[in-house]
Amino acid sequence: MAKDTFADRLKQAMEQRGKKQIDLIHAAAGQGVKIGKSHISQYVNGKNIPRADILHCLATILNVDEEWLKSGQTAEVSFQEQEHMESTGGRPMREFRKSSKLNNVLYDVRGPVVDEAARMEEAGTQILKLNIGNPAPFGFRTPDEVIYDMRRQLTECEGYSPANGLFSARKAIMQYAQLKQIPNVSMEDIYTGNGVSELINICMSALLDDGDEILIPSPDYPLWTACATLAGGTAVHYICDEQSDWYPDMEDIRKKITDRTKAIVIINPNNPTGALYPREVLEQIVEIAREHQLIIFSDEIYDRLVMDGEEHISIASLAPDLFCVTYSGLSKSHMIAGFRIGWMILSGNKSVAKDYVEGIKMLSNMRLCSNVPAQSIVQTALGGHQSVKSYVVQGGRIREQRDFIYKALTDIPGISAVKPKAAFYIFPKIDVKKFNIVDDEKFALDLLRDKKILLIHGGGFNWHQPDHFRVVYLPRIEVLKESVEKMADFFSYYRQ
Repeated sequence: MAKDTFADRLKQAMEQRGKKQIDLIHAAAGQGVKIGKSHISQYVNGKNIPRADILHCLATILNVDEEWLKSGQTAEVSFQEQEHMESTGGRPMREFRKSSKLNNVLYDVRGPVVDEAARMEEAGTQILKLNIGNPAPFGFRTPDEVIYDMRRQLTECEGYSPANGLFSARKAIMQYAQLKQIPNVSMEDIYTGNGVSELINICMSALLDDGDEILIPSPDYPLWTACATLAGGTAVHYICDEQSDWYPDMEDIRKKITDRTKAIVIINPNNPTGALYPREVLEQIVEIAREHQLIIFSDEIYDRLVMDGEEHISIASLAPDLFCVTYSGLSKSHMIAGFRIGWMILSGNKSVAKDYVEGIKMLSNMRLCSNVPAQSIVQTALGGHQSVKSYVVQGGRIREQRDFIYKALTDIPGISAVKPKAAFYIFPKIDVKKFNIVDDEKFALDLLRDKKILLIHGGGFNWHQPDHFRVVYLPRIEVLKESVEKMADFFSYYRQ
């Protein structure tokens, strides 16, 4: 039965295709049609009806019959629909859609821009990829000792391990926690995971009820926001201040705490900015968490990729009276992202989180265990020589590439950046007035199509201004040089 008004039909089509208003704006821009937010809002609310060219564009985006969208009358039924209705006695075709829980979830690290890059690659185009922190494609090799030890132990890794991990792995992680001065940690407080990503998902699912709030940085690593949202919680983004080396804005954090706030997330060292938080910043966060009785979740996967003689401090070491969960792993420090081995450490005042820990145990048990062959090399990887150190000292590859990309990008008129102190990301700022940029995803798509360079726009990290993008500086300097030369040329003529 046709809906009564244009607005009803438009909303029905958007719902069926899983499209939000912003999706229509972006898709229209991709077709060269400009539709403002206020216009879309008026169409959806029944206050206005689009002119013919916009109507045609909306029908195309939503893959519906234009005449139906306009008047409710269907011009024709497709052959497939006709065939199906005949086979089902005239019943309409059933359509399976994604869960509504995904409506506010984004993961643009592998999102629409990446999908377009894949399409271009399938057509034979070579893409320079600066979009994902995956060391292996750029010539970073796993230490030989790690590979050797995994091979030796493979036949012993054919069965399940205990749900929270092998004894040898957890023992090595516990000793690592001691070196980081994380207090009150026993073997039972350590859980291995298929990367930190799985453990974040477990922690959010075990903690959050519908309407619960959790403080997450902006820009963020988008998995945090996605997992909190899927768990039914509300991700409340606090600002990290570019003018203060991307440190968290304490006043903004305080303003955003409510009686529904359960926890605060920090990402230190930071992805996507490369920031490293000093002791005084961490102490201020601890004081806020103490005042409001919040759990601290600290994502520290890059804690061994610190440059310029700086020291990484685990925030849990400063908060023995609070319940803290600290995450790390081997994906980045040992260049084995594909092995999927991460861990989390529960520490501090565990007495206030007994029931929550039971929930973590339950979900951990449900996935049986994490990757056992990868667990088998944790002890080897954490002990002895740490090859990652050679990458981040003066003359080391990651440090040299950091220095190069920082200077090369900031030499481009209209581009500025804070120099990263850790990890292998930089988050440059675009002068949006100079380039007339109002849509950063469109900027990333235009750069991809013009220069065959793939990077992630700031919106992919829940940064709500269209003025940033993230560059991964893992490629060798000659590749980075080629990339930045192409970007400089692009910015010399680009106007949105």
